[in-house]
Amino acid sequence: TWHLKKIPQIVRERTFSLDSPKFEAKTKLELNSVCGIECQRKLPVPSLSDLKNLLSYETVFENGTRTLTEVNVLGAVLDPAANKTTQRPLRKKRQIYGTDSRFSIYDKKFMTNFPFNTAVKISTGCSGILVSPKHVLTAAHCLHNGKDYVKGSKRLRVGLMKTKSRGNGRKRKETSDGLPSFQWTRVKSTHIPKGWFKGVSGDIALDYDYAVLELKRPHKRKYMELGISPTIKMMPGSMIHFSGFDNDRSGQLVYRFCSISDESNDLFYQYCDAEPGSTGSGIYLRLKEPNKKKWKRKIIAVYSGHQWVDINGEQQDYNVAVRITPLKYAQICFWIHGNDGNCTQG
Repeated sequence: TWHLKKIPQIVRERTFSLDSPKFEAKTKLELNSVCGIECQRKLPVPSLSDLKNLLSYETVFENGTRTLTEVNVLGAVLDPAANKTTQRPLRKKRQIYGTDSRFSIYDKKFMTNFPFNTAVKISTGCSGILVSPKHVLTAAHCLHNGKDYVKGSKRLRVGLMKTKSRGNGRKRKETSDGLPSFQWTRVKSTHIPKGWFKGVSGDIALDYDYAVLELKRPHKRKYMELGISPTIKMMPGSMIHFSGFDNDRSGQLVYRFCSISDESNDLFYQYCDAEPGSTGSGIYLRLKEPNKKKWKRKIIAVYSGHQWVDINGEQQDYNVAVRITPLKYAQICFWIHGNDGNCTQG
């Protein structure tokens, strides 16, 4: 069951202009020397002033201008056991772990229906997921390398899957190779938490590898709601699901599900089969609504991609996802609604 939680408040304190970004960074879909499971266990719990700094955010607009918004955090519960993780045996693996368990979705009926049609393609080569009529959730490193915005993010676009139609408006079948076609929409603005920027967060940057894009024009599709990420024990079979556009499958929509191997307060470590291109996909669960018989899918994490992490001084590799904690829920919800009035319960 989805358990409702009271959400902390993210309150805008002040916004000021920054110089325009250079947009010169290269897109890098695999990160190295990230603080791993053992490293996470040793990190101190962020103080309230740390959180205010990490959750302040930059906004880049379509015309290249940039602002920094400082925030206050109200009602946050600082968990002294925040970075405790479950001790499990470590395995050394690759991005495709054993038998490739990914499913390419060819059938238009599935591809253009919920939940698969919430997956979108980002023009920098990543994936994302629709979280409102005008907003897309993706990974921060698809847009910014920690020091500067990537080249392709200056004229950022989002591709929504569509069914081609003839001139008379009747829908027809997709091309025989089953590849989706896209309706591309310009991005009006981009929000990235300050915790992602190097020099602010140090080793814990990966915890803040998420971003929200505001589209120039709203779409009329069903989107995926946000949910608070439960612990592994509270997931049916510890299983997660996500769909994206893996580079090795030529623009096909690729779906997969797998179990979580380990977790910290902010990250899921798992061995879901995935290749670059699926980075930024929304990871979701299907749980029962409280006091109802209905089941509901919600996004509980953002797929950050294949990462080399430092564990006991050795480089191990995982496919890592950034969990939507109550604080991140509050921030993403604030970005979507522009206020915290609609973000009190998650």
